[in-house]
Amino acid sequence: MSKFQSLPTIEYINHFIKNNQLTFLYISRPNCSVCHGLLPQVEKIMDNFPQIKLGHINADKVMEIAGQFSVFTVPALLLFVNGKEYIREARIVHLNLLEKKMNKIYKHVVDD
Repeated sequence: MSKFQSLPTIEYINHFIKNNQLTFLYISRPNCSVCHGLLPQVEKIMDNFPQIKLGHINADKVMEIAGQFSVFTVPALLLFVNGKEYIREARIVHLNLLEKKMNKIYKHVVDD
């Protein structure tokens, strides 16, 4: 199963996005039961996309995440391609739709 790398600072997050063609951020809070329940399901989906670098952000520790990425609720899931945001899902995440969107973008980027 794909594992998310912890991204502890806003500088590290920006570096992570800038230096990887495909990045996926999972933003959560420790006291969010939805966040904890959703993470393993997202990890399973991400197994289908091995070239995407995975980052996990604790919004309680990296409070700047709200302002920089306009994230005001958790969980928030963001996909970046060459530093540009392509997918944003927050709060209620429909996993089937997320996977379809990811497939479409992934095939386009990886096959080029």
